Amino acid sequence: MSKAMQEPTFLILTALADGAQHGYGIISDIDRISGGRTRMRAGTLYAALDRLQGEGLIAPDREEVVDGRLRRYYRLTDDGAAALAAEVDALRRRTEVAARRLAARPASTFFSPAVAGPTPEGLR
Repeated sequence: MSKAMQEPTFLILTALADGAQHGYGIISDIDRISGGRTRMRAGTLYAALDRLQGEGLIAPDREEVVDGRLRRYYRLTDDGAAALAAEVDALRRRTEVAARRLAARPASTFFSPAVAGPTPEGLR
């Protein structure tokens, strides 16, 4: 059994699954994908991009100069897409088990914040 993919790797590969992007685009996409829960810093991103490139999961796509600065784009490789697909499948299997087990619990022991949480204004 392979080791679970770390969240930053999963998010970078997910961002690149939509097409080639440059570093700032990847950072912005990760913020959107994670619902603002994961904020990746540039130094962390570029270290991860170097590692993922070394593993053959991503590759440079193209470079362009914007406002006098070099902008490098990265793309997902076929191996990267296969690794992401395998992780998605593993996550799906684990969440299905969790959902089945939660559904099998007696209703009186299940806590749902949506039900037990504070009542919104106007609904009291």
